[in-house]
Amino acid sequence: MNKGELVDAVAEKANVTKKQADAVLTAALETIIEAVSAADKVTLVGFGSFEARLRKERDGRNPKTTQTMKIPETVVPAFSAGKSFKEQVGEKIDTIKKKIEDSKKEKK
Repeated sequence: MNKGELVDAVAEKANVTKKQADAVLTAALETIIEAVSAADKVTLVGFGSFEARLRKERDGRNPKTTQTMKIPETVVPAFSAGKSFKEQVGEKIDTIKKKIEDSKKEKK
């Protein structure tokens, strides 16, 4: 599902126009990005949490030359799914597993 499809689904569920749904979704995403960029944690109970995490400096390898190199530390955005989100996804394991396998076959 891409953003356009998500906007369509939200508009239908909330019984609002696609334009209104797009405006609200865009504002929500921008607000989450701004908060995480300011090192704030955004928690949506039942859905999950967004936060910035520090990834420490580590050794890496250039795949072309196989030469060892240092990958500098960086801050990355992270998402942790909430309990009810995990449970709901876990209940549909057979359906999700089949869909993932089918999409892998299509890529080959």
